[in-house]
Amino acid sequence: MFSRGQVDGLRPTPQAALTNLNFEDCYATRNLWTKAILQRTSGWTEAYSTGCAHKVTELVEKGNRADSSKLLLNLVMEKGSRARRVMWESFVKMRHGVPKLDKILKEIQELGSDPFGYMNITEGLPELPSNLKDVQQKHKETLRVQTETLRVNTILIKEKVKIFQLVDRYAELTVISTVRDRTLVEHELLARGRDHEEWREKDLQRELEKIRPDQLFQSSFSQRKSKSGSSAAVSGVPGIGKTTMVQKIVYDWATGKIYPHFQFVFSFKFRDLNTINCRINLRNLIRDQYPYFGNVLGELWKNPEGLLFIFDGLDEFKGSIDFAENTEPPSMCTDPESWCEVSDIVYSLIQHKLLPGCSVLVTSRPTALHLLEKAGISVWAEILGFNHEEQKEYFNKFFEDQTVAAAVFKHVEENEILYTMCYNPSYCWILGLSLGPFFTQRDRKQQQVPKTITQLYSYYIYNILKNHGREIENPRDVLLKLGEMAFTGVSEKKIVFRNGDLIDYNLQLSQFLSGFLMELLERDDSVQSVVYTFPHLTIQEFVAALAQFLTPAPGDIGKLLSEAHSKEDGRFEIFLRFVSGLASAQAAWPLEEILGRFSHQTTCGVIDWVKAKVEGQIGNTEIETSKRNLLNTFHYLFESQNKTLTQNTVGSVETLTFSELRLTPIDCAVLSHVIGLCDTVKHLDLRECSIQCKGLQQLISVLHKCQELRLSYNNLGDSGMEVLSAALKNPDCRIQKLRLNNNTLTDHCAEDLTTALNTNQSLTNLNLSNNKLGDSGVKLLSEALRNPDCKIQKLCLRDVTLTDSCAEALSSALSINQSLTDLNLGNNNLGDSGAKLLSVALRNPDCKIQRLRLNDNSLTDSSAEDLASAVCTNQSLTDLDLNMNKLGDSGMKLLSAALQNPDCKIERLDLGQNGLTDLCAEDLAAFSTNQSLISLNLNSNSFTDQSVPALCHLIQTCRSLEQIVLVSNRFSPNGKRQLESLQEFRPRLCVTCEYSNLAT
Repeated sequence: MFSRGQVDGLRPTPQAALTNLNFEDCYATRNLWTKAILQRTSGWTEAYSTGCAHKVTELVEKGNRADSSKLLLNLVMEKGSRARRVMWESFVKMRHGVPKLDKILKEIQELGSDPFGYMNITEGLPELPSNLKDVQQKHKETLRVQTETLRVNTILIKEKVKIFQLVDRYAELTVISTVRDRTLVEHELLARGRDHEEWREKDLQRELEKIRPDQLFQSSFSQRKSKSGSSAAVSGVPGIGKTTMVQKIVYDWATGKIYPHFQFVFSFKFRDLNTINCRINLRNLIRDQYPYFGNVLGELWKNPEGLLFIFDGLDEFKGSIDFAENTEPPSMCTDPESWCEVSDIVYSLIQHKLLPGCSVLVTSRPTALHLLEKAGISVWAEILGFNHEEQKEYFNKFFEDQTVAAAVFKHVEENEILYTMCYNPSYCWILGLSLGPFFTQRDRKQQQVPKTITQLYSYYIYNILKNHGREIENPRDVLLKLGEMAFTGVSEKKIVFRNGDLIDYNLQLSQFLSGFLMELLERDDSVQSVVYTFPHLTIQEFVAALAQFLTPAPGDIGKLLSEAHSKEDGRFEIFLRFVSGLASAQAAWPLEEILGRFSHQTTCGVIDWVKAKVEGQIGNTEIETSKRNLLNTFHYLFESQNKTLTQNTVGSVETLTFSELRLTPIDCAVLSHVIGLCDTVKHLDLRECSIQCKGLQQLISVLHKCQELRLSYNNLGDSGMEVLSAALKNPDCRIQKLRLNNNTLTDHCAEDLTTALNTNQSLTNLNLSNNKLGDSGVKLLSEALRNPDCKIQKLCLRDVTLTDSCAEALSSALSINQSLTDLNLGNNNLGDSGAKLLSVALRNPDCKIQRLRLNDNSLTDSSAEDLASAVCTNQSLTDLDLNMNKLGDSGMKLLSAALQNPDCKIERLDLGQNGLTDLCAEDLAAFSTNQSLISLNLNSNSFTDQSVPALCHLIQTCRSLEQIVLVSNRFSPNGKRQLESLQEFRPRLCVTCEYSNLAT
């Protein structure tokens, strides 16, 4: 807690703290504390306070959170020390429910009684000598020039690269200060695409802690405090914008917008550092890139706190940097003048052994983050990319014609396969280049618009060939060589190629080749060190796949694909999908128009390989790995768009199980495609697949074809029930069993379900347990049960928050319904009054209920008489579960009388955990006259050895009894032995007094 002195000391209210908070974490309470601050200040009228609070709130609702923070700050500052004190007291009260606010307050508190330095962080820095001021100005100007423009590649001949001002084109990306899984076993773009929608939902619900690039070195985001300096790691998949973000950080520093406490910023690319093959010191490393520093660097070493080092692209570094405990550390470099390996310099800077006090920023793909896990990183962050609105904005900026932009984005939105990866800016760029011509050229038919990823990339390459194809005599030969180089790169996880690589594959620089490869300068001050990369990793993977169909002497394609498939790190996953897709005519023909016919041998080999994969995996889905492998193979089938292949491989399958495997909407779309081509799938198990409503929408066209659907634990919600109801209302619906337990359903979905049940002619088994249907929801459901056309035979309403309020509606339905035989109402709160109403229905001769579960429903002996009456008269009820109630001995006495009635048909009776004691033992013994009882459960009551004689009598004389469960009572070991010994005198009799002997 803050002391009074600390609160009073906050005279210049921390604008940085308030702006950092930006109301994002206390949105729900802004009215409360804004009014509290303003109203508790002397001299303020109620009307004026409310009006000011309204202005602040209005700005927040319009999204101007920074402006709202500044307005509140100004209002508080005008009123003096008391207003400031009230504000900070309000913050302190809110701190525990607002993580970011709590962090900020702790940061300020750590500064002691004079937290003024929090805002004026540059005040403690030493004055720069005049000679350094000149160098700093030169350095900032150099960096500004280097970073003020963005280069964007096109597929055009005349204008291969467009140059834009960075400030005009830079789009803010969502960056979070949360560490996601750093170990991936599949293709990064797919894995992050899978996660992105889930994280976007958390963002909308304000559950994510966002971090701006200018906050990377604020201690409120730090997970590790260190006096020797700060370090930050920012991760993101290829193409997400890591390098562009670094460019923006450098530009903003150079133009004085951020990080004023850093006097000098030095930015390096790891791909540039790869070219340094000799020992070097930090002095020369900086001078090689920034020669104007001359001999002044020694002055900089004296104040390391003013230095920021940025290293971009750790995943591209060839040197050894691994902070793991079991890894031999590189040589530590502690002197900026000492000569050592580049990796030693980087390692030592990150570890703050070199220039302690400096700050370091490292960017990396997720797959290389494990190298930093033991590095003591202060702040971890990840770039999530575009959200939905940012994607839309991207396409609006990409196309000058807004009609085309809207048409392209609409197509992308409607195609889950394409939309899933649109969080990635580079992928949006590929979509724009590939899809644009379909909506701008009249000769392109809309039905030919790409629907698969392979078709999309096929048209991307086609457009390049159309623009560059005339520049070379044999484009097929060049693409084959380029593809072979690309394949080697995929195999070795290599994305940067050098002149030596081009020579190895007999490739010569040309206008044609530049349509596929981007030229990058290895060093900013050297035109000699040029490297090449594909515009996007997936383009490299596509060209690698394409090469397999262009070779004049194809080898064993099946062997190559099997070796690629055996790699467990996911490096070949997209490649395999592209190969499968290129075996289809739809993806091949645009390219064959220019490149000539694809290898028939390769096409057949790919189809045979996919077929063998499906046949080998289709019946083996017991473990998660097997399920994931089958799902990936289904992706191959989808990309192939080969109807015959799918029908031949999956056409005879009756059961598909993907339970407990997380499925994204794109996975569901693929699954829908496969099931849609087969008429044999009867059982579809998607329990705990996290498909939610969005995934269910992708499956809606095929769900009606299945006979059994397991959709439990999928968070479908009421909107999901609306989708599912459409399948149930399909006149061709074959669904007989439907499990929807644990899906966050409420009474709002009951109307959709009731409408569906009124028309459905196939559904006989419905599980709705562990939802929040409530009384109102079940009342609506009862309307469907009263419909004579309703076919439901088994209905599970366990734990759906029922009370006696719905009992009358249920009772009315049970009295009329001619199909329902099994009803589970366990784990609700029907109470005695509810049981009495249900008993009315059970006594009705038209009631067909055979099995009724009323366990854990707060029943007492008050309802026992009504239940006993129902048991006596009902001619269909054979199974009654009354476990976990409070019937007691008096209730047992009433039930005993009913079971002695010759008209009683009860075969299975569960009276466990009902507070029964030795006082009702004689009543139990009277069961001996019952001729129907097969199973009796008396577990977890309070019987002692005193009841053993009566129980022995019951067991010996009730000839129909086959099982009696007596575990968790109070029998002595001798009493248990005496009871269990009775099993010897009658075949098939099971007497269980210990859990270890309980039959499964």
